[in-house]
Amino acid sequence: MNGRFSRRGALKLFSAAVAGAAATGLSGCGLSSGSSVPLRVGPGSIKPVPELEGVKFTVGSKDFTEQIVLAYIAEFALEAAGADVRDLSNITGSASARNALVNNQIDVLWEYTGSSWISYNGQTDPIPDPIAQYNAVRKLDLDKNGISWFALSLRADNTYAFALNQQNAQRLGVRKLSDLQRLNPQELSFCVETEFASRNDGLPGVSQTYGFPVDSSKVETLNTGTIYAATASGQTCNFGEVFTTDGRIRSLNLTVLEDDKQFFPRYNLGVTVRQQMLQQYPQLEQVFQPVSDRLSNEELLDLNAGVDVEGRDPAEVARDWMVKQGFVTLS
Repeated sequence: MNGRFSRRGALKLFSAAVAGAAATGLSGCGLSSGSSVPLRVGPGSIKPVPELEGVKFTVGSKDFTEQIVLAYIAEFALEAAGADVRDLSNITGSASARNALVNNQIDVLWEYTGSSWISYNGQTDPIPDPIAQYNAVRKLDLDKNGISWFALSLRADNTYAFALNQQNAQRLGVRKLSDLQRLNPQELSFCVETEFASRNDGLPGVSQTYGFPVDSSKVETLNTGTIYAATASGQTCNFGEVFTTDGRIRSLNLTVLEDDKQFFPRYNLGVTVRQQMLQQYPQLEQVFQPVSDRLSNEELLDLNAGVDVEGRDPAEVARDWMVKQGFVTLS
């Protein structure tokens, strides 16, 4: 199961995975106590925080590029603040990563509002407004799970989208999803993941919301990587399901259609910790909020491309971004 599917997997499968992880605990997740941060940094605009000096924090992440880079960003921020940081990024499966946070195996996890609302908490109706979605999931996670959210990024929203190559975008004259309604049905060919083809928040729902027909004979179900290649070639399909912060969008010069009716759920970034952790160390907010404020879809596209397109190490990509933003210095 790839990292993208695990983040937005079917609720039934996800709930079973969470239950299994909870039952097996540390050994079931295969987690250790973590390793040291691979690169050293010094304070920049993030200064040492006396209350965090020497405090041990283990940072975790899910097992796809964006999450791993974000974990290192968090680690460097905490290191600059004077904390004793351990790295436990690249945890296999979103269920295991979330469960590791709940069960004290990790202390800090970047999370997506839509993932918690839909997958972890079983809510079937996403909330279109990002602030309202954040407030709702923050209250629910705190009341139900003892998880605190903070450092929301309103400009980083790794949600679904449809994209097409530049030639097809110009030929068809489309720039937003509502444009698909006026196209010849023969042009409505799609490359999507298997699950997306049947989910209410996938192809059936978006076609109903925007009023364009879907012919099953013109829908190809592929894995994530193949979708990007097929969309770029324009031979298998005109429109491909993508994720809005994936670096391959930029490297393949794809045009992303605007979701002008805001159909797709919001997947804004925020930092999650256990409630007692934030109560004990409220200074975490002052460390992470400035970092979160700089994160946007454009920045995440660059960060992800640094790993997936340029082949660089995630820790180096994260460190160089933190240095460029002035949050830390080279040590």
